[in-house]
Amino acid sequence: MAGSTTEERAPRGERRQESSGPAPVRRLGRRHLRVIVVLAIVLAFTGSGAFWLLYGSDLVRAEKVSVSGTRILTPEQVREAADVPLGEPLISVDTDAIASRVSRKLPRIDTVDVDRSWPHGIVLKVTERTPVLLVQKGGKFIEVDEEGVRFATVSRAPKGVPTLELTVSRTGSAAAGLRRFGEDRLVREAVRVARAVPDSVARTTRSVKVRSYDDISLELKDGRTVAWGSSEKGAAKGRTLTALMKAAPHARHFDVSVPTAPASSGS
Repeated sequence: MAGSTTEERAPRGERRQESSGPAPVRRLGRRHLRVIVVLAIVLAFTGSGAFWLLYGSDLVRAEKVSVSGTRILTPEQVREAADVPLGEPLISVDTDAIASRVSRKLPRIDTVDVDRSWPHGIVLKVTERTPVLLVQKGGKFIEVDEEGVRFATVSRAPKGVPTLELTVSRTGSAAAGLRRFGEDRLVREAVRVARAVPDSVARTTRSVKVRSYDDISLELKDGRTVAWGSSEKGAAKGRTLTALMKAAPHARHFDVSVPTAPASSGS
């Protein structure tokens, strides 16, 4: 009897062990499910709250426009050209469209960066073009930047900016050169020369004269002249001109069109 009782208890114990195994797994699965449901609800409310905050709330709307970097233009001119949709949700303001409007309406602007300044601002950082040469026309002056872009017409010449004189002949080889390169290309070549001129000479340069692609010269304020040639080898020509002027300080004419064989004349 005792032996049979032991044998009967062992199977019951084994059955209890087998039946108690899966229960924690089921409980763990239910807990995970509840956690997932709670997280989903929280995320749904958070997402809808964020959406309402960005698009439906008055807390993050475009209300002011700040401008920096202007020199000739006024901040108000830039704001007017930008035409920022004030009152709109800040997140939906099209910054690329604003930049495009500013560049189109204000050719004096070289670059413009448009950024959001949370929670209420749009920031415009502009860089204006700087004139390298002036084209005189009808008593006014057209400003030309370092890329050869004619970007503004002013009634008074900016101080220290030389004028550009295009004296290209309409006949002979010069006319053929004009047809080949075009006036815009010759203007860009003149700009390249103006940028390569040493600072000490640039400050006294009155005009840059273009007769053809390879016949560009400078007229200085004291009447001295410089034969530069083409715009090629500008850095070498600049160094040569500086040395030549020091070696012949009383000369009236300098020729650096061939920088390895410079010349000076007059006194």
